Amino acid sequence: MAEPQDESEPLLGPTRGGSGRGRDCPAAAVAAAAVATCRSAQVRGTKAGQELCIDQAVVFIEDAIKYRSINHRMDASAMWFYRWYYSTSCQRILSFIIFLILSLAFVETPSSLTSSSDVRFRRVAWEPPCGLTESVELLCLLVFVADVFVKGYLVGWSQYRSSPWLLAYLVVLVVSLIDWIVSLSVICWETIRIRRLLRPFFLLQNSSMMKKTLKCIRSTLPEMASVALLLALHLCLFTMFGMLLFTGEKDDGLSKERLTYFRNLPEALTSLLVLLTTANNPDVMMPAYSKKRAYCVFFILFTVIGSLFLMNLLTAIIYNQFRGYLMLSLQTSLFRRRLGTRAAYEVLASLEDGREGHPPAVGVKPETFLWALQKTHMAVHCKRAIEQKVRSHGDRLLSADEFQKLFNELDKRVIKEHPPRPEYHSPFLRSAQFLFGHYYFDYLGNFIALGNLVSICVFLVLDSDVVPDNRDDFILGVLNSVFILYYQVEMLLKIFALGLWGYLSYLSNVFDGFLTLVLLVLEISTLAVYRFPHPGWKPQTVGLLSLWDMTRLVNMLIVFRFLRIIPNIKMMAVVANTLLDLVRNMRAFAGILVVVYYIFAIIGINLFRGVIVAPSGNSSLSTVNGSEPCGSFEQLEYWANNFDDFAPAPLTVPAPCPQPCRPRALDPAGPHS
Repeated sequence: MAEPQDESEPLLGPTRGGSGRGRDCPAAAVAAAAVATCRSAQVRGTKAGQELCIDQAVVFIEDAIKYRSINHRMDASAMWFYRWYYSTSCQRILSFIIFLILSLAFVETPSSLTSSSDVRFRRVAWEPPCGLTESVELLCLLVFVADVFVKGYLVGWSQYRSSPWLLAYLVVLVVSLIDWIVSLSVICWETIRIRRLLRPFFLLQNSSMMKKTLKCIRSTLPEMASVALLLALHLCLFTMFGMLLFTGEKDDGLSKERLTYFRNLPEALTSLLVLLTTANNPDVMMPAYSKKRAYCVFFILFTVIGSLFLMNLLTAIIYNQFRGYLMLSLQTSLFRRRLGTRAAYEVLASLEDGREGHPPAVGVKPETFLWALQKTHMAVHCKRAIEQKVRSHGDRLLSADEFQKLFNELDKRVIKEHPPRPEYHSPFLRSAQFLFGHYYFDYLGNFIALGNLVSICVFLVLDSDVVPDNRDDFILGVLNSVFILYYQVEMLLKIFALGLWGYLSYLSNVFDGFLTLVLLVLEISTLAVYRFPHPGWKPQTVGLLSLWDMTRLVNMLIVFRFLRIIPNIKMMAVVANTLLDLVRNMRAFAGILVVVYYIFAIIGINLFRGVIVAPSGNSSLSTVNGSEPCGSFEQLEYWANNFDDFAPAPLTVPAPCPQPCRPRALDPAGPHS
C-alpha cells in the first residue's frame, strides 16, 4: 500500500498529478497548466507574467470561496471574462431575467390581470397585444443564448460536450426560439406554447443546489419505488377485499356503503386512496359502522398499515437518502475548496521559482499572498481576519498546511460588536442611562405591549357581532393613542441610553423602531383626518381608508410588533433562529416546488381552461345553493379554483377534492338544534 502523501508535497508534482493524476483529473490538469503558464512567464521575467500568476491565484481562491470547480480556462482574457460573469452584478441581472421570463405567465394570454379569479363575477381581463410579451420573452431568450455561449467559452468545448446540463440548456433554447417564431408566424393564435413548459428549466440550470437536490431525488427513486409498490399492493388488496365485504343483498348499511364508496373498482380505489391521507375519515366507514361495529376493524387495519407504517417508511427512506446525499455534497464542497486553495498555493509558490528546473518552492511569501488577497472578492470581515493571520506569521514562507488553514476563517461566524454607549458627565444622566439601558426596561416594554395586545383581543371579542358601521372606536382609539405614545417615549429613551448607532446595531431595535414610527405616522394621519376620539366616534369615510380601516391597520401592526419579545426569551430566540436557518437552507427545495407547480399549472391551463362555467342566474357572493349535493363543487363554491389563467392555477393544483359534508357538532345552530 502506498504511503500517504505529505501535505507540504506539491499537489501537481510528479508523484501527484504532473505525470499521472493530471491526465485523469481534469481539475488537476487545469491547475498544472496554470502553474506551467506561470513558470514560463517567470522565465521571461516580465511584470505582466507576475500579474498573470496573481490573477490565476485570485480566480482559484474565488472558486474555493464559492465552492466552484476549477475546471475552466485560465488564460488572461478568459479569467477576466470569468470573474466578470460570476460577479454579483452579472449574476443578479441573470437572476432578474429568469424571474422576468417566469413572470410573463401572469401577463400573457390568458391574462391574470383581474381582481378575482371567481368565474361568476370575474371581469374580462386585459390581453396584451401580439408582440408585446413576445418582445420581452425574446430579450430574455437572447440573454440566455449569450449565457450558454459564455459558459461554453469558459469551460471549453470538451467540458461542454460532457455536461448534460449545458447540452440540455442549448436544446431548450433552440426549441424555445423555434416555438417563439411559430407564435409570431400565426399572430399569437396558437393555444399551446411548448416554450412555457420549458421556462422552469432556466431556474433549474442556474442553481447548483437545485441541481444537487434534483440528483438526490433521482437517486432516491428506486427506494421510493419499492415502498410505492407496497402501497399499491396494499390499496389493491384492501380495495378488492372491501368490494367483497361490503356487498349487501338488502337495503341496509352495507348496501349504502357499497353504493356510496365501493360501487365499482375505480370508486373503491379512490375512496381508500383518500382514506390513506385520512381526508375522508370517518365518513367512508360510517354506513358500515352504523350497521355493525366489527366493520371498523377493516378501516383500522387499512389506516394503521397504510398511514402509520408504509407512509412513515416512505418518509424515513426519503430522509435517510437526503441525509446521506447531504453529507456527500458537503464532502464534495469541502474537496472543491481544498482543491481551489491548493491550486492557488501552487501558483503563488511557483513565483519563487526563478527558472525552469529550479527545485520546487517550499512556500508562499506573505506579501505575495496579501497582494493576491487584495484583488480577491470576499466578505470584508473574512479578508480582514485572513490578513491579520498572515501578518502574524512575519516574513517566513507559508507552508501548504498553513495556507489551507488560513481559509478556515471563511467558515467562522462573525460576532457583531455593538458601538460603545455615549458617556455622560452628569450623575443624573448616567443613572438614567443605566436605568433605560437595562434589560429590565425591555421587560417593561414587553409587558406594556402585552397589555396593548390584550386590550385589542378584548374589543375583538366584545365587537365580534357588531358590524363595522355601528362600532364605537372611542375607547380603543384612546388606548391605542396612549400605547403608541409610550412606544415613542420608549424608543427615544433607548436611543438616549444606547446612542443612535448603538440602538440601530440591534436588529430587534430596528424592527421595533420601524414599526413604532409607522404607528406614529398612522396615528397622526388618523387624528388629522378624523379628529380626536370622542364618545360615539363614527365619522364618515374621508379619503382612501375609513376610520375602521385605519384602526384595523394600526391593530395589525401592534400585533406584529409584539414579535419583539422573541430576542428576550432565550429558547424562543434559538427556535426562531433555527427556523430562519431552515428557511435559508430550504431554498433549493422551494425552487424545486416552484418548478413542479409551474409546469403542472401550465399543463392544467392547456387541458382544463374554460371547463368551469359560471352558473346561470344570480351570481352573488351570498347565494347559497341549497339544491346542490352537499360537498359538491357548486355547494362549496370553489368557483375561484380553476385553470382559466395562471394566477389561480398553482393554487388549484394542490386543492383538495370536495368531500361529503359533515354535521357541525359544535355549532349550536346545527342540524339538531
